[in-house]
Amino acid sequence: MPDTRIARLQYPSPDFDSRFAQLLVSPADADPALTQTVTGIVSRIAERGDEALLQLTNELDRRSVDDVRSLCVDPSALAEAVESIDPAVREALEKAIERIRDFHAHQLTSSWQFTDDTGSVLGQRILPLDRVGVYVPGGRASYPSSVLMNVIPAKVAGVPDVVMVVPAPEGELNAVVLAAAGLAGVDRVFTIGGAQAVAALTYGTETIPRVDKIVGPGNRYVAEAKRQVFGRVGIDMVAGPSEILIIADGSVDPEWVTMDLFAQAEHDEFAQAVLIATDSDYLDAVATCIDEKLPTMARRDIVSASLENRGALIQVPDLGAAVDLSNQLAPEHLELAVDNPEALLEGIRAAGAVFMGPMSSESLGDYCAGPNHVLPTAGSARFASPLGVYDFQRRSSVIQISEEGAQRLGALASTLAEAESLEAHGLSAMMRIRREG
Repeated sequence: MPDTRIARLQYPSPDFDSRFAQLLVSPADADPALTQTVTGIVSRIAERGDEALLQLTNELDRRSVDDVRSLCVDPSALAEAVESIDPAVREALEKAIERIRDFHAHQLTSSWQFTDDTGSVLGQRILPLDRVGVYVPGGRASYPSSVLMNVIPAKVAGVPDVVMVVPAPEGELNAVVLAAAGLAGVDRVFTIGGAQAVAALTYGTETIPRVDKIVGPGNRYVAEAKRQVFGRVGIDMVAGPSEILIIADGSVDPEWVTMDLFAQAEHDEFAQAVLIATDSDYLDAVATCIDEKLPTMARRDIVSASLENRGALIQVPDLGAAVDLSNQLAPEHLELAVDNPEALLEGIRAAGAVFMGPMSSESLGDYCAGPNHVLPTAGSARFASPLGVYDFQRRSSVIQISEEGAQRLGALASTLAEAESLEAHGLSAMMRIRREG
């Protein structure tokens, strides 16, 4: 047997439940020291605004800026970045933008209303958020896809002011990230990062505008800051490490499946890559591919640690069992590497994104398929959804009660108010009722 560097499980077996339960546990993110540090940063920004922001940016990003206004990127720099990048990269960005925009346009909904049998008008008013903050990792990191996936649905929703924050450690900015911001329609860019950027967007400073919602990925400090400020500002989610689950029937090349597992494992050492298959020989073939391909990977140490920490190869008796296990995991990404993925789809109850068939690699979803790659992690696909246009809209109920409606509903409301011992509620409703004679 090859040295797979990844757990092997068989379902059913006496120890399966306990071993599978370990896969359901996301890496502990409760770190009292980190929580305390972030609380201090958030408080400093809330209390001292630009002064604290400048100090923290210089300290944590190793910069020597003496004026907060210099943290604002001139709009001309975005246009220059678009012109400066490799033409092939620009073309790829433009085509990805077109596909992402087209997909999200299907999510748009409009305000609506109807008139009930009392002549009362009821409805819902749908409006875009006024201002959104997008956090993008910076420095040597280049994640233009994060820019596109967070900015485009906001713009499709009609958000008039999208503010992007991106750290620039030692003053270093990535031209491709700036170009993506320019092409996607970002309105303002500030070179700030970390928990201090989240706090600045939440409370506003003399220079940084307060936003209605903060979206976008970041490190542990960013995630913890988003957790702490939620309620004062909306957030997309507190995301955990990336995940993929592949269900295979043996019909897809083991090398393809191996690389799909690697594509998630290379994110970080706590990313999760799991394969469920009905054939032991197929799992052996994938395990052999892992051993053969791993030494050739540039991020092999990260991939190896990820597979060892949270990966698994699971044998099941049939695809129905695979679907049941998938629903328990509720994975961020689910690949159905089977001959007939449509036959399994109806049984899938919880997954951030489902990739159907052998040609639908998860990596295409990361960049250019069209659907959003910001997805629920750590089992939250049981109750959460991908980032979308709906995340950048707010809804208000519209209620215009007619005179007849007030007569018919007043007594009803009064009865319910009395049942709840809320006297003023009942009197308020009854005052609208006509008194005959």
